[in-house]
Amino acid sequence: MTANLACPADEEALTGILDERQGSVVLKEAGGASGAKGVECGKASVSGAVSQRACVFCGARVVLNPITDAFHLVHGPIGCASYTWDIRGSLSSGPELYRRSFSTDLGEKDVVFGGLPKLRRAVDEIWEKHRPPVVFIYSTCIVGVIGDDVDSVCREAEAAFPGLRVINVKAPGFAGHKAMGYRLACEALMSLISREPPEAPARAGVNILGDFNLAGEMWIIRGYLERIGIPVVSAFTGDSTCASLKKAPSAALNVVQCAGSMQHLARSMEERFGIPYVKASFFGLEDTASALSRIADLAGDGAARLKARSLARSARGKAERELAPYLPGLAGKKAAIFVGGGFKAISLIRQFNALGMDTVLVGTQTGQREDYEIIETLVKPGTVILDDANPSELETFMREKGADILVGGVKERPLAYKLGIAFCDHNHERKVPLAGFDGVINFTREINLSINSPVWRRVRGAGDPFAAPA
Repeated sequence: MTANLACPADEEALTGILDERQGSVVLKEAGGASGAKGVECGKASVSGAVSQRACVFCGARVVLNPITDAFHLVHGPIGCASYTWDIRGSLSSGPELYRRSFSTDLGEKDVVFGGLPKLRRAVDEIWEKHRPPVVFIYSTCIVGVIGDDVDSVCREAEAAFPGLRVINVKAPGFAGHKAMGYRLACEALMSLISREPPEAPARAGVNILGDFNLAGEMWIIRGYLERIGIPVVSAFTGDSTCASLKKAPSAALNVVQCAGSMQHLARSMEERFGIPYVKASFFGLEDTASALSRIADLAGDGAARLKARSLARSARGKAERELAPYLPGLAGKKAAIFVGGGFKAISLIRQFNALGMDTVLVGTQTGQREDYEIIETLVKPGTVILDDANPSELETFMREKGADILVGGVKERPLAYKLGIAFCDHNHERKVPLAGFDGVINFTREINLSINSPVWRRVRGAGDPFAAPA
């Protein structure tokens, strides 16, 4: 059954919400109390709602997969390995082992008699052929059901092959949703870096947490920090290696770019190593400038502060001059956002506000209540705010709010195109960097090309935009 949800701002009825989903969908009211304070989030998806969320295994795999010299072994049916094979646009400056996908390919007999013999043979072959520094074994749904003792295989392999780390990532997909997979990945990373922590590390530099070097974005951020005199010790996990990650305990500060995937690791490192952390976004002119300034301030380096402000001032001025020609064609357009985490959604809203565009729908897969409260302060009355959306809700609200473009991931692209709505990929598969000052220029160009393409006039029945003038 569906229920109507009236919009207090314009008394427009919004339909298509399952009764069980009512608490996860709110509208910003005009001058009223915050609706986002009561939004239901972080809970299990409603059965039958066709959630856009990924499973626990996928959440763990996408965080760990960019470790370039690690061996990622999926202990389960072949479908699990194929589902997550190379799903990020993460780039490497060195090893390419992470680009390949490996599986124990469990079948019916393995389900009945157990999959440990296959797993043992797989680990033996891995050592013989590849000699990686670390093997992550992802225990998927069927392993959680049949109860394979994967931990015993990990212990046996580490005893048999000196120098090899074998870490069991217990990630059966049915155990929760993507956010739990993030947590499991963080625990696996802590296991990797904390076995032999330095006794008295010299605190210097920063770690970047939650950037996966999509289209080379880690290199952009690292370049900014090095230009203002702040060295990057480790990156979690874009373009990282096992050796580089083990240096992380010596850093003075953790910079958390994707809070949804890495805040648990930041808290664990603060508790274990005494390293404080700060959330920082490098999406958008405002957020990038603010991030550099805050990192320099927390580093306590007066020279870095001056360099950060100088870099932000010159880069921001250059970007604004390049963006100016696009603004008239984007002013007043309506944007819909559906991304993984709340932190990215907040940055996207600020970017659209700077372009003169209105955000009419905002949704995330793993956002927290505090994220939605911030989101509500950035959007206009009548904006739909929803957690763990399904395609039916996205379609309903984009139609009723008249969205001109949807920013999302690969799963949302077909929906936007079928509705005749422009689309921008801001997820794992993209090949163009959208972070930093140059990333803002790339983002704006893509938004302009997509939203102002003449194809939409044709799709929406306004004749042939390519016809020669009479």
